[in-house]
Amino acid sequence: MNELRIRFGRDYEQPTAVPMLTEAYNLPAKKVIHIVGPIVQYRLTPELEKDLENCYRNTLDMCAENDLKSVAFCCISTGVFHFPNKRAAEIAVKTVSEWLCDNPGKVERVIFNVFKDEDKAIYEKLI
Repeated sequence: MNELRIRFGRDYEQPTAVPMLTEAYNLPAKKVIHIVGPIVQYRLTPELEKDLENCYRNTLDMCAENDLKSVAFCCISTGVFHFPNKRAAEIAVKTVSEWLCDNPGKVERVIFNVFKDEDKAIYEKLI
């Protein structure tokens, strides 16, 4: 991010749904993909839903482009970004499932990493 701020100015912010690949350093992973999800300020709109879909799709595309065979997703945009948990999970599961069908063998393992029991229950129903 510092390199991007040097290049584009100190006020540079990562755009929504544009992934950024970095080294994982001391984490038990090869790489880390950072992505900014949409922020729901007043109400959920189709544009925000499309932005969230693009977060998952663009991240999977980046995995394929960099020969990364597994990826773990957090609940993108839920929490302080106010995306409704159930709708976010529906978008995540649908988008990832479609991408995997359209790109067989490019990513072998996808993990939905949840922190709340509420999210765990939602994902278990969807998967």
